[in-house]
Amino acid sequence: MKKIWVVLCVLVVVLAAACSVGVAADSSVKRSDYFITVLTGPSSGIYFPIGGAFSTFIGSLGYKTSATATGATAENINALQTGQGEMAIAMADSVIQAVESFGAYEGKPPAKDLRAMMGLWPNYCQIVTTADSGIKTFADMKGKRVGVGAPNSGVELNARMMFEAHGMTYADCKVDYLNYGEAIDQMKNGLCDVAFVTSGLGNATIMELGASKKIVFVPVEGEPLENLLKKYPFYIKATIPAATYGTENDTTTAAVMNIMLIDEKLPNDVVYDLLENIYSPAGLDAIQGSHATAKANINQDTALRGIVGTSVPLHDGALQFYKDKGLME
Repeated sequence: MKKIWVVLCVLVVVLAAACSVGVAADSSVKRSDYFITVLTGPSSGIYFPIGGAFSTFIGSLGYKTSATATGATAENINALQTGQGEMAIAMADSVIQAVESFGAYEGKPPAKDLRAMMGLWPNYCQIVTTADSGIKTFADMKGKRVGVGAPNSGVELNARMMFEAHGMTYADCKVDYLNYGEAIDQMKNGLCDVAFVTSGLGNATIMELGASKKIVFVPVEGEPLENLLKKYPFYIKATIPAATYGTENDTTTAAVMNIMLIDEKLPNDVVYDLLENIYSPAGLDAIQGSHATAKANINQDTALRGIVGTSVPLHDGALQFYKDKGLME
């Protein structure tokens, strides 16, 4: 009897240890049957390393997987709908516009097939310039060369809303539809004055610019910020800390959440299995280790941020997961 008790105790310890490293609770999923392509973003941005970490960890579970560099949000939404991926990082505001058919998606059929999996991290609207440009306020950008993002990209959608909130239009500036990596390269060469960068904090391209130029952020604050938050409630007030890029002061701005979309055609038990493991200690260690932004923001406490209360539905497998974990009723 004593031997049986010892064996049972050992089994309990082994099982506990297995759970602590993220072994799946649902072993009925035949993972090797599924290929999970994670759609990320440009290699110069934050989507790429974090999306790559998701792919690597999912592969370690036994799924066939890959990570694809893309043009980020707008391309990811389209690629997911056309069967070019199973998971995709995207900004919540763009997803909402696609689902509700307004803004950049006005006149297009509502994207009713989009499904959310989990919240990720906030994207900060970082309007970056250099000290030698003399630009300190949004109004100072009039007549200047401004990189607003690739046409209809998540960055460019944000730029449009920022101009609107400040009572300005693109006609007030010399606008170039450059992605932020291209715009910042132009800034280094004196060919661009301002770049819109909607990204997590610690963006590599901004930090690279800071190595050769004294960078300054244009604030979004006061009445324009209130206008923005009132008309587009998916924005939140945010701060770019001075310590992030070595600027002289903190900068007030707006932010919008990134979320992970997932193919609605994936079975519920697969999506449940993915979440069970992503939120395990091993999963969080792997994903949070990819970038400081992931470490600061990706956890179960932020799992539903940017999703609940919006028009973007959760995948049924994700909905069941969050209910079972007591995060939803």
